[in-house]
Amino acid sequence: MNSPSQAPGRVPAATGAPAPARRRRGVRTLTPRDRIVAAVLLGIPLLLDLALVWFPAAGTTLLSFTRWNGVGSLHADPCDPKLPSVLNNGCLYGIQNYHQAATVSPEFWPAVRHNLIWLAVFVVIATPLGMLFAVLLDRGLRGSRMYQSILFLPVMLSLALVGIIWEFMYSQNYGLINVVLGRTGDGDAIDWLGDPHLNLWAVLTEATWRQSGYVMVLYLAGLKAVDPTLREAAVIDGANAWQTFRRVVFPVMRPVNIVIMVVTVIESLRAFDLVYITNKGINGLELLSVLVTSNIVGETQRVGFGSALGVVLLAISLVPITVFLHQTFRREDTP
Repeated sequence: MNSPSQAPGRVPAATGAPAPARRRRGVRTLTPRDRIVAAVLLGIPLLLDLALVWFPAAGTTLLSFTRWNGVGSLHADPCDPKLPSVLNNGCLYGIQNYHQAATVSPEFWPAVRHNLIWLAVFVVIATPLGMLFAVLLDRGLRGSRMYQSILFLPVMLSLALVGIIWEFMYSQNYGLINVVLGRTGDGDAIDWLGDPHLNLWAVLTEATWRQSGYVMVLYLAGLKAVDPTLREAAVIDGANAWQTFRRVVFPVMRPVNIVIMVVTVIESLRAFDLVYITNKGINGLELLSVLVTSNIVGETQRVGFGSALGVVLLAISLVPITVFLHQTFRREDTP
């Protein structure tokens, strides 16, 4: 006969047995194995990021304050102006590399100007052109798969191969453009890549041809992710195609716009292959990336001066990206 304090059908708990550990709702206690797995998954990418990005960036910044030429050891003594420069190799040079770049080097300011022109062309021409291609392909045109493959083909090619292809297009004697224009004679042929007034715009045409296909793929992925009910609601309200895109579709693709803006800045400032293949970045095609390479691994091997130019390039690239991300996320946080 059950005692009055014991409900029928319930098994009494064993006396002295430990109560089962209760887990708070929504909170899961990590086991030692979980902590090890989390540490490995987070630690390996962090170490790779530090080893491949942050440590080289910090090392480049330190080298920019030295006079090192890549040979010999570094030391923390200041340079002695009374000694020849070869005896001051590896000494602390202060901000003299930056001062020489801004005041003495004849190629620095043209390179900065060309990089800014490159960025402006990508923002004003390549990005809107890629967006236009994406919008047209998203409308379901007949043969859109074929058009998408054709427009994306330049992205699949290396920049070196793109430069070689366009060299045949721009050739002064047998190039396709001069043949179409009828300027193949000795005195009439246009030197697209040799003329300092034309070569920058000729190379920018090559870069835009490739960059627009890349932007097209990013915007096309963003357009496919837009909720179709938003467009249907806009059509019901009487909005035309342009109003629907400008007021409904484009604001929804803000994350894609952030990615494209960052990619555009990075691609425009690290441009190197096309310019170096054309004429090694001289005679009207000076760029900061080419100057960095020519000073570090070129004939002069001024590693300290080239590192200073690399730091300047990094600072220039961080300014528009930081401003754009700050403005974007501030608008998102504003109620």
